[in-house]
Amino acid sequence: MSDEAKSARAILFGCVGERLSAEERSLFAAADPLGFVLFRRNCRAPDQVRALVAEFRDCVGRDDAPVLIDQEGGRVARLQPPHWRTYPAPARLAGLPDPEAAEAVRLGARLIADDLAALGITVDAAPVLDVPIPGADGVIGDRAYGSEPVRVALLGRAMCEGLLAGGVLPVVKHIPGHGRARVDSHKALPVVDAGATELADRDFAPFRALADMPWAMTAHVVYSAIDSQAATLSPRLIDEIIRRKIGFDGVLVSDDIGMRALDGRIADRVEKALSAGCDLALHCSGILDEMEEAAAAARPITDAAAARIARGEALRQASRRDFDRRAAEARFDALIGVAAR
Repeated sequence: MSDEAKSARAILFGCVGERLSAEERSLFAAADPLGFVLFRRNCRAPDQVRALVAEFRDCVGRDDAPVLIDQEGGRVARLQPPHWRTYPAPARLAGLPDPEAAEAVRLGARLIADDLAALGITVDAAPVLDVPIPGADGVIGDRAYGSEPVRVALLGRAMCEGLLAGGVLPVVKHIPGHGRARVDSHKALPVVDAGATELADRDFAPFRALADMPWAMTAHVVYSAIDSQAATLSPRLIDEIIRRKIGFDGVLVSDDIGMRALDGRIADRVEKALSAGCDLALHCSGILDEMEEAAAAARPITDAAAARIARGEALRQASRRDFDRRAAEARFDALIGVAAR
């Protein structure tokens, strides 16, 4: 992590379009967010995305500023044809027989990482380690690797390995588990009433198995057996469950603070998330007045967060391996069947 980044603010911002407006450039230069996030609205063609990524980094004067994207495969994919290939949903890959499933997940992730690295994107908000139950809201659904925690952990690790081999940091989500939520946290606050033992044995298990990963994203979910606040805003849940019982000591970033699961002013959400123990707050919409409010509330990153970010970047640099894309695509297509692309 560069010395300049140590004074950056503990927030990540999105933007509205395919290039930065003058107002966005001015805000980012003044606010100095640690990094940025891309959505489908920002991604039209490779050269355009590369230019936008360069604009982001130019605003803050750091060529190592993290740039995130959600490229899971299936319905959550910000990069779309005709310029980028499609990848099957995680549930589709999980349905393959063993050991081909893990190989396909790893290869698909390696190909995704190759797509992202070519654009200057360094962090992928994947894999989903949530374990859905019957009756849960479909917001997770086929984004999950199934309903068995051990298998979810196995395939989630395969995706992390593929991304890291391509020089892209994975973000395990939504810690400590969104699989029981009966409402979509984009729209309302889910409340999970399962007991602490049941949560630990099932929902938290994949995150515990992948606690060595470099980044994780919080769930805007209340676990009533532990606290009355959503995980993102809960000091108890972050310290006691995520940091201690799960054992995660990587970069902890909030899910989008603009989601309707959270209430109150944007500034209050940012302050509460960071005070609860999130290393970074994430604001996705690109709405200018909300970003101004969030920037004012975002403090400089802590020394602990800076150390975690630096460890992640060192891992990203050390893990990258060369590969033959043509051979990888041929093997991946053979595993999944070209018709499933």
